[in-house]
Amino acid sequence: MSDPTYTPPAVWTWDSESGGKFASTNRPVSGPTHEKVLPVGKHPIQLHSLATPNGVKVTILLEELLEQGVDGAEYDAYFIDIGEGDQFSSGFVEINPNSKIPAMIDKNGDEPIRLFESGSMMVYLAEKFGHFMPKTVAGRAECLNWLFWQMGSAPFLGGGFGHFYTYAPEKYEYPINRYAMEVKRQLDVLDKHLASNMYMTGDEYTIADMAIWPWYGTLVIGTIYDAQEFLDVNSYTHVKRWAEQIAKRPGVIRGRKVNSAWGEPSDQLKERHDKSDFDNIPAK
Repeated sequence: MSDPTYTPPAVWTWDSESGGKFASTNRPVSGPTHEKVLPVGKHPIQLHSLATPNGVKVTILLEELLEQGVDGAEYDAYFIDIGEGDQFSSGFVEINPNSKIPAMIDKNGDEPIRLFESGSMMVYLAEKFGHFMPKTVAGRAECLNWLFWQMGSAPFLGGGFGHFYTYAPEKYEYPINRYAMEVKRQLDVLDKHLASNMYMTGDEYTIADMAIWPWYGTLVIGTIYDAQEFLDVNSYTHVKRWAEQIAKRPGVIRGRKVNSAWGEPSDQLKERHDKSDFDNIPAK
């Protein structure tokens, strides 16, 4: 049976929620919905986020910097509950007018610097602390190629495939097929590249890996969308090797837990203010 068709009106209007998970927080206008001042911790770097793939990119980078002994990367991480609309508070919108996690303030200077968009944060932190960005012109260009590849490609995986396969209130063949095809094409791009490269920029682990892994790495190891069999992810052997290799890194293990409120209790650290906070997470 074919999918029912929809005839768009001459002028679209928002008269009801679209359905599906997070529908109650979706709206066609920007700006705050309520007044709320964000909390402030003891470190110059203040992160307001959630452990979605976009949020995890930044907490992985911060934890990887701390693994390198960069004490200036210590940070406070506050939990933003997007299901409750925390991202529409006046304090959050002041940092990120786009009302998307993550959002960050760096107060280590004459004037606080606001940062929004995960890719922007990653470039900022890598350049600020001098780690995880290649030093050569060619290496830096290749790193940024793949970082921006992720920024442009992941919406097809998350808002496209992930939404229609996992979160949409109905499953329709056309959007699932359309986005599954695109995600498999993207996995093939990664697989062919990683066939001759240890990491995304060769032998050097960079912010490009940290940006791509929370989306495509977790997809192939089975922690998002429960689509391993459907997408035949095991056929992308080089992506899987890369994904499993990165998953074992201590900074990645810790970064995935920050601002998480789901899964096993041992994988949840709703707020993070000090490295010792990880010691207080319940064991499995």
